[in-house]
Parts: sequence; structure tokens; C-alpha cells
Amino acid sequence: MEDPQKFKAKALQWASAFDVCCYLDSNNFTDPYTKFDALIAAGVKADITAGTGTAFNELEEFRVRHPGWMTGFFSYDLKNEIENVTSGNRDQLQFPDLYFFVPQFLIVIRGSRVEIHADEPQVVFDAIEQQGHRASNGMHAVNIRSRLSKNAYLAAIEKIKDHINRGDIYVTNFCQEFFAENAAIDPLEVYLKLNEISPNPFSAFFKLKDKYVLCATPERFLARRGNKLISQPIKGTAGRGDTLAEDEQNIQALRSHTKELQENVMIVDLVRNDLTRSAKPGTVKTEELYGIYSFRQVHQMISTVVCELEEGINSVQAIKNTFPMGSMTGAPKISAMQLMETYEQSRRGVYSGAIGYFAPDGDFDFNVVIRTLLYNAENKYLSFHAGSAITYHADAAREYEECLLKAQAIREALGQ
Repeated sequence: MEDPQKFKAKALQWASAFDVCCYLDSNNFTDPYTKFDALIAAGVKADITAGTGTAFNELEEFRVRHPGWMTGFFSYDLKNEIENVTSGNRDQLQFPDLYFFVPQFLIVIRGSRVEIHADEPQVVFDAIEQQGHRASNGMHAVNIRSRLSKNAYLAAIEKIKDHINRGDIYVTNFCQEFFAENAAIDPLEVYLKLNEISPNPFSAFFKLKDKYVLCATPERFLARRGNKLISQPIKGTAGRGDTLAEDEQNIQALRSHTKELQENVMIVDLVRNDLTRSAKPGTVKTEELYGIYSFRQVHQMISTVVCELEEGINSVQAIKNTFPMGSMTGAPKISAMQLMETYEQSRRGVYSGAIGYFAPDGDFDFNVVIRTLLYNAENKYLSFHAGSAITYHADAAREYEECLLKAQAIREALGQ
């Protein structure tokens, strides 16, 4: 390819015309565990839709029958299958709890090279190259509302801190929903704007007929490379500065902030514990603690925890053993999830879940679905969540501002 960026845009436009497609973009971030710059899956050879109850077992059997390339997502509500947790909150998006598909067409982009898995790869390549300029459908006004008022949010934080003071939990991730009804948007156009505003290393566009996931997440949930499992939880957020000096000041403040360090290490401990369920004894270790990484919108504190996979544990089991990701739950994990079902006003659904792929060589890579817009085009319901970690040292007003900061890129993509 003479122009990989241009080809990626054309390939996404081509793929989005199918009823089902998945587009994963690393946005040229350098990462020791990233295997490609972009992956595009389109069309369905075989697929699986499963609800909470036997979803992981069904996927395990499906994976045995289809050991090649596969992409899909796990909903956060699959926690109800793994632990003694239920969800009684509203769900107006109506996404399945789990969906994976074996694609008719699979495109992998690495640098200036494109690899096409199809019966007639040249025909696919030519069809992509022939994509013309896509006309904009225009942006209709979207009336975004919050499921919680600011006062209700602040009051909920204080109640959650009471639970921490009583020892019910140590840390939790409390999320609030922003939504719009009767929203008419062009999902691909919004995704392209979101990815331009906030180009992050685990970006994803997922179309499942009339349901869309527009994702600009910086976080990896779990990856497998050979017999190595890698998890990279994010806990700790700071805004970007207007100048280099201000930017560096924000980084140093994040690096020394007691609450941010506390929440990060608590989640690292939780992830280490989760990985022991799949690890060879003695192989769980923290490769990096409190790493600071800068993105277009924010600075993030990221730690890397790894282990060697125990023989006899397959990829789906390894994912189940760590799901949902600790960065989106809290500690102790079950208590935190139960409490958040009480204080949150709507189901998270695919938010706090994971999108990614399984590869023919046994490797896989899944993100954490945050900084993400979910859209049901049939009922015109649009939703995005924002959350933050609540510890003993949490300041309710600051947590509210952090939520707004995390939602900023989505609002901009929607023309807010």
C-alpha cells in the first residue's frame, strides 16, 4: 500500500456495508504485544449469540469447531454467569451478552503491507481501492442527558465511601450513563470523528446489524502471546495541559497522587489474583507498575501484569477466569459488583466488557470497552458511560469532573 492510512479508511468504509463487521485499530501506537496495525473482519461464515448462563461454555465449543480467525465481544453482564451477581437495572440498548463471528473476509494491516484472507483476495483488494468519497449524512442534534444529576452522583459517592469505611469494599468503579433518545446518527461518521479526536491503541468499530459499538479505549483487558498472558489495567487519570510545562506538571501530579497510586496498586493486586487461576504456579509477576502513558485527551497510569499459562487451560477459560476486568469492578470483586448494581441506574451491557479477536495460532487480544458510544439504530437509543475508581481518599467533586473529562471526546464527536 502506498498510503496505509488511506487504505484503512477505505477498508473500513467497505466493511461497514456488511451486516456484521469488526474493525480494530492500534492507531500506530508502539506496543511490545501488538501484532498488527489494524484488523478488519466482514461478513459472516458462522456466528454465535449467547446469553448469560452458558455463554462461556457455548463459546468454548464454538471455538473448537472454528479454530481460525474470530472476532466478537463479551458483555459486562456475563459477570452474572461467573459470580453470584444479578442485574435488575434498565437495558434500552438490547445488545446480546456475547457475540462472535467467523468472518468471510479478514484483512490484516502491518505497516505498508496488507494481508487478505478470502477466496478471491485480489477482488477484495480492488473493491476496497475503488471505494469513492463517502457522502456525509449530516449530524442531527442529539439531546444528551445524564441518568444521574450531579447532586445525586455526589450523594452516591458519599454512600459508597461509607461502605469503604465499614470495610465492605476497598475500591470500586462507579459508572454513570449519559444517553439520548430518538437519536439519529451516522455511526461510521461518528466513529471516524471520535477516532480522530481521541486516537487510542485499542480503538474499535463493531457493527452487528442495527447495533453499533464505537470505541476509543486506551486499555487492554487480556492478551495471549504463545503461553504468556498479559493484562494492563488502567487506574489513574489526569488531563492534558495547554503547554508542555503544564503537561509535565500534570504528569508529575498524577505520579505522586496518593489516591491514584492507591487505586492502581489495589487493582494490580486483584489482577494478579485473577491470573493465578490460569497461571503456572509462581509465574505471575508485575512487569511494570505505575507507568504513565500520554494520549490525545488524557494521561493514564497503566500497570502490566503477566503470567505463564497453565497447561490444560484453553483461551476461553483463561478469559473467563479474569472476567470482568478488575479495573472496571473493584475489590473485593464480588462485593464491589454487587454494590454497583445497587448504585448505578442502568446496565452497563457491552460497556465494561471486551472486544477483540482470536487468531489461528492460539493468540488473542481483548480491550476494555471504555470511552465508548453504544447505539441501537432500530430504537434510536444512544448511550455512553463514564466511571472512576472510588477509594477512601476519593473526592466526590473531583470524581465527577473526571467522568466529564472521560466523556469529553464522545461529546465532541457528537457535535456537543
